[in-house]
Amino acid sequence: MSITIREVQTRKDLRRFINFPFSLYRNNRYWIPPLLMDEWNTLDPKNNPAFEHCRVKYLLAEKDGKLAGRIAGIINDRYIEKWGHRHCRFGWFDFIDDIEVSKALLAAVEAWARENGMTAVHGPLGFTDMDREGMLIHGFDELGTMATLYNHPYYPQHMESLGYSKDTDWVEFELHSPGKTPERVLRVQQLVLRRNKLKIVATKKKNLRPYARKMFDLINETYADLYGYVSLTDKQIEVYINQYFGFIHPDYVRFIVDEQDNLVAFGIGMPSLSRALQRSKGRLFPFGFIHLLLALKLNRYVDLLLVAVRPDYQARGVTAILITEFNRSFWKNRVISAETNVELETNTQVQALWKHYEARQHKRRRCYVKEIT
Repeated sequence: MSITIREVQTRKDLRRFINFPFSLYRNNRYWIPPLLMDEWNTLDPKNNPAFEHCRVKYLLAEKDGKLAGRIAGIINDRYIEKWGHRHCRFGWFDFIDDIEVSKALLAAVEAWARENGMTAVHGPLGFTDMDREGMLIHGFDELGTMATLYNHPYYPQHMESLGYSKDTDWVEFELHSPGKTPERVLRVQQLVLRRNKLKIVATKKKNLRPYARKMFDLINETYADLYGYVSLTDKQIEVYINQYFGFIHPDYVRFIVDEQDNLVAFGIGMPSLSRALQRSKGRLFPFGFIHLLLALKLNRYVDLLLVAVRPDYQARGVTAILITEFNRSFWKNRVISAETNVELETNTQVQALWKHYEARQHKRRRCYVKEIT
């Protein structure tokens, strides 16, 4: 048996890199394929502004001439500048159940990291926090989401065998609505709004985009101290707005603004696209877009994507208003359940929000780290 590690150098190589998980997870009930178009946009230097401050190496592993794994090494210079850690990231890490394959891939990234003066390797992480991150370590028999990674149960076993240990964990919850919002809760909500001179924006498709930039500015402010977070640049923000705002459903978006129309809080979710992506196999054409459109219109499952409240409003009841508004939308659309997607296990402030729901903590994922000096 021989294992060969090759760097991605051509468009054909990149296509093999992107397509590898589709064969590795063929017929898996829980894996959610990414949109192929999004993968190309993220991994192609011509389309992703992150390459302005990231050094990247894509690698393929072949065993006896057959594709057996892939990995991306990412050195994010803005991360190093902000946090002071000379860490190389790894992402897009998939492999067959062969310890020699995973070992060879990680060893290649570690060697590249050393050559570039790095002292540790950690991941799975992407270019930004908007990319999928964290290796699943619990919840292998739970349906994945568009925003998260899925992996086979043997992945974390390989990581631990190869000297990687926990750096941080993210947890995820499944939420069931408590039912129709009581009138007394709605009265308290109006009192909080009046007292703080705030209002809820009536979200419609036509008025979402003007708040998009404000939303990402608030993300940069409120997420600044979260694990490994690096603020998004203007170019990155424009890419994300153009890439994802077409999927947004107004029923699951709430903006709260002050008297000067400054954004102080927002919550954003969308109908779950998990089953639609499985049916379309990650392709929009020729018919994949039909599955996605139907999922956006007729769906009783929701993914919560982002929540942010300006620090000076976090103790004023504003966060509770977002939860109340989401619950009203769930009731209106007869939503059965919602997925919170990832939140740091240490982020107790966010986890406290789910006490208003019947919540089940059903998934856990991990960022691993290994010193290489």
